[in-house]
Amino acid sequence: MIRKATMEDVKDIMKIIEQTIAEMNTYNNTQWNENYPQEKDFINDIQKGDLFVVERKDKLAGFVCINKVEPGEYDGLSWSLNEKNMVVHRMAVNPEYRRSGIGTELMKFADEFALKNSIRYLKTDTYSLNTKMNALFKKCGYNFVGEMSFLGKEEPFYCYERILNY
Repeated sequence: MIRKATMEDVKDIMKIIEQTIAEMNTYNNTQWNENYPQEKDFINDIQKGDLFVVERKDKLAGFVCINKVEPGEYDGLSWSLNEKNMVVHRMAVNPEYRRSGIGTELMKFADEFALKNSIRYLKTDTYSLNTKMNALFKKCGYNFVGEMSFLGKEEPFYCYERILNY
């Protein structure tokens, strides 16, 4: 079941973040670290109603932030459409539930959530070294748009879009 996150979820979210950062480090992916994302980012997402969690057997299996906030760096890219959109941010899956379809489920939820809000256009990005998220975006029908420099990282971030049918 996917539901809006609550403040009671923050502890479990931060545990998943810690585990995800440790795993990212094993393949030299420095997208997330002790500076980002932080607990305050998720508290802010929850307060705005933008953070969603998926549960399995009463355990937090993953989460995603979906909102209309675009990084300023998106401005220099050649997006297909110039219309209102939603952006997928800060997504992770509990290591206990990886490779069980949770990531795909969260991405499908983003599609449904956008359509429920009369939006057919989704954007997202991830670090070029984040091979798992890059593969997930492609698997879920996102198209590569271009690269941007972001968060002072050495390597570029890859940007993607998905146009939905109403």
